[in-house]
Amino acid sequence: MFKYIENTPIDLFPIKIEKLNYSSGNNQIITNANITIQSKGITVIMGPNGSGKSVLVRLLHGLLTPTTGYISYNNNSLDKSIRRRQAMVFQTPTLLRRTVLSNIAFADSINGKIDLAHCKILLNLLGLKSFQSYPAQLLSAGEKQRLALARALVLKPYILFLDEPTANLDPASIQLIEEIVQNANKSGVKIVFITHDIGQAKRIADDIIFLNKGEILEYTETNLFFQTPQTKETAAYLDGNIIL
Repeated sequence: MFKYIENTPIDLFPIKIEKLNYSSGNNQIITNANITIQSKGITVIMGPNGSGKSVLVRLLHGLLTPTTGYISYNNNSLDKSIRRRQAMVFQTPTLLRRTVLSNIAFADSINGKIDLAHCKILLNLLGLKSFQSYPAQLLSAGEKQRLALARALVLKPYILFLDEPTANLDPASIQLIEEIVQNANKSGVKIVFITHDIGQAKRIADDIIFLNKGEILEYTETNLFFQTPQTKETAAYLDGNIIL
């Protein structure tokens, strides 16, 4: 069980997106997004390829700056102090050319002090204890992604963004990552999780944001999303149809 320890929790809710637009060159990627996230559970973002999911998460994490519009956390604008309370895991992790333990220790050093005992606990939870002296670059795809998750969690984030962290992984790695993510959430970490896997969304999501062509078409609780989709695009997506 992942143990999240924080002496003075800071309230970052609600997360508000107001009149948010993002464009790159002549491409409008996010269009007039408005949403308020109150849920402290696992928020899953779904939608077809190219719908703007990854860009939305990067905007929420502050990796991208909105063209227009506003993002706030508990009515405070997104700034460096809030970003330091967040972490992100990408679909394809970039690992340092050093050992598995050194990778997570380097991430922990961002906090100002390396807690090797805590690093090793996380590696054990993610099934990487026996690899701690192993070169990170030689890990399998699933092992690399688990190490990336460990590096994110060692920062003790309040909010963890995951951009399709289990895409193309083996079932055992998928199951372990889902379990760790769920346990982290139970321990106080807000999760925002991008996935294309409908089965995965049903397993882990508390609420779901659905995007298509850069627009947020739905934001609702998981059961309502799957039982009573509110738009034809959502219904088509859930039926496995191509959305034009």
